Amino acid sequence: MTRHLVAMGGGGFSMSPFGEPTALDRYLVRLTGSDHPQVCFAPTASGDDAGYIHKFLTAYGALGVRTSVLTLWSGAAEAVDRLAEADLMFVGGGSTVNLVALWQAHGVSDVVRQRYQEGSLVLAGISAGAACWYQGCVTDSFGDLRPWTGGLGLVRGSFCPHLDGEPERDPIYTAAVASGELPGGYAADDGAGVHYVDGVPAHFLCERPGQNVYRVLPNDIPGPAVIREPQEMTVLPA
Repeated sequence: MTRHLVAMGGGGFSMSPFGEPTALDRYLVRLTGSDHPQVCFAPTASGDDAGYIHKFLTAYGALGVRTSVLTLWSGAAEAVDRLAEADLMFVGGGSTVNLVALWQAHGVSDVVRQRYQEGSLVLAGISAGAACWYQGCVTDSFGDLRPWTGGLGLVRGSFCPHLDGEPERDPIYTAAVASGELPGGYAADDGAGVHYVDGVPAHFLCERPGQNVYRVLPNDIPGPAVIREPQEMTVLPA
């Protein structure tokens, strides 16, 4: 089966004006190939924030899908077992480091990795929920913004979310890629992201025109510290 993974710098229901589902949310549901998929929301990075969970249930309930929530602060064993029923896993923003630590402690990483390799679970996320799939990222999980290489590594390279929304991330990410502290990767605006098909970046998506993804690579020849390549974007239909 085909493996799908979508990593967004931001966007989706949690960043829409009234918490409504966006073109990104509808795109993810279509990737499942099911008329009534089960969508599992993972709010781990936000500490299972109740308000965030409510926004998800409201937004995705309007899409006519079945919903579930991966809660690890209570009822973790049952929640992890329910992952077997999910068609799509959407991972929310927050602390990337805490997300990965809790997933590893509760065995979520192993379940997700196995189902993704089988092609039976579409993976997606924004911000921390996107950065976690990579080998490394720029994160504020420790308070200050810094590079970190403890990601799950389901896709190669590194990721920088919120490129336009939090411009202080850009110079830190650029310096980390230039020095080799992070491998090369992608930097994405809010509302923009990368769709991997069988582990290969196949599509670059945005919710609105003007939202961009850049490939960022170390530069081994005299000139700028990194090579920054804007990708050809596809605007998702409303």
